[in-house]
This record gives sequence, structure tokens and C-alpha cells, in this order.
Amino acid sequence: MEQRSLTKQQWEEEPKQEVRQDEKIKIRLLPIWLRLLIVAALIVLMVIIGVLIGYSVIGSGNAVDVFKISTWTHIVDIVNEGA
Repeated sequence: MEQRSLTKQQWEEEPKQEVRQDEKIKIRLLPIWLRLLIVAALIVLMVIIGVLIGYSVIGSGNAVDVFKISTWTHIVDIVNEGA
């Protein structure tokens, strides 16, 4: 079975031909660049949520302190202390 991927615009511009019964045509609702952008945004969101949970719940700190630069410089100083 042959499967083709077409964008919505390509599908509309393509001349109407009879489609063989064994050929499936897939129309993309979201372009690939938009899918990648959504995945990147979700990754950033999950990292922020993970840092908030890790610092406030596990580390018993204030959740707002995660967004302060002084918190991150302190963490980097602790990590680099042993190096």
C-alpha cells in the first residue's frame, strides 16, 4: 500500500483524480514546524514545572525563589565548589 502525505493546500490544489482503493491519502492538520514548536514549548513548560516542584516541594523552599537569579548563582556555586 502506498501512502502519501499532503498539506491541506496541496490537497486542494491537486487536480481531482480517481484515487485507487489501495492508496491512502493523509492530510496534515498541523504543519511539521508547528508540531515542533508545540513540542519545544511543552518541553520548556515541563522543565519549569519540574524546577518548581523540585525546589518548593522536595527542597522545602519558596516556589517564587526559583525565578530569582540569586538562587541559581547559589546553586552554581555549590556545584562548582567541589571542582
